[in-house]
Order: sequence, then structure tokens, then C-alpha cells
Amino acid sequence: MPETFSQTDRREALGLLARAPAARLAELLPELPAHEVLRAPEIGTVMVRGRAGGTGSAFNLGEVTVTRASIRLHGGEVGHGYVQGRDKAHALRAALVDAMGQADPARVAPILTPLREEEDRRRARIAAEAAATRVEFFTLVRGEDE
Repeated sequence: MPETFSQTDRREALGLLARAPAARLAELLPELPAHEVLRAPEIGTVMVRGRAGGTGSAFNLGEVTVTRASIRLHGGEVGHGYVQGRDKAHALRAALVDAMGQADPARVAPILTPLREEEDRRRARIAAEAAATRVEFFTLVRGEDE
């Protein structure tokens, strides 16, 4: 029997699938495996909460549009996909990869590995661009301060 997704692996995979560009996910999963739709992709909103300074009291920041879908593979595995925006195909593919990963994590490695590497490169590029704008401040010692 194949190894299954741990809760942490599944959480990370779902986050990665949600952040992945929809077109790239479609390239990596062009053929949809046989499945039963439990919840057809539907568009709605969720409330986003924030904290002042990251540590203050929580407050409602605003609503974000999301699309969700739920499917069942013919092996019985149920998958869920939530993505920001209005892309129904993206949510359906995320749900399919979630279910496929529960059945056999090795089966989704060819999908998740390139997405993870591309996200790492994107984050590194953004960090490098931000670092290039960093300003170093220094203090001059004035004569009367000695």
C-alpha cells in the first residue's frame, strides 16, 4: 500500500496548489483523472482578518473572492480545492491533486515538485529585488557627544 499524505504534507500541498498559477497547474495536469464531482466549483467570498502590527487585536480586513470544489476519485479518496479568484478549473484541478495525493503521494510529486521549485525561485527573486532597495543608515558622532 502506498504511503499517504500526512496532515502537514496535505496542508502544504493545498497551499501550494492555491498559490500556483492556474495555467501552470493546467500544464502539469492536462488530463483529468476519472472522478465524481461532490461539490461543483462555486464562487463565493471569505472574510480576511488582520492584526495591527501582526500582534494586535484581530479585525475584519475585507472580503476576498474564492472558488472551491470537492471531488471523489473512483478509489474513494475525497479531495478539496480552494483558490483565490474566480477560476473554476483551477479549483477543480487543486481538488483532484489533493485526492490523488491521498491515494499515492508519489503520483503527485511530478506536479508538486516543479510548483514548489518555481515558487521558491519567485520568492527568492522578490526578496532579492527588495534587498536591492535596502538603505543602510548610520549615525555620525558629533563633537559635543564625545
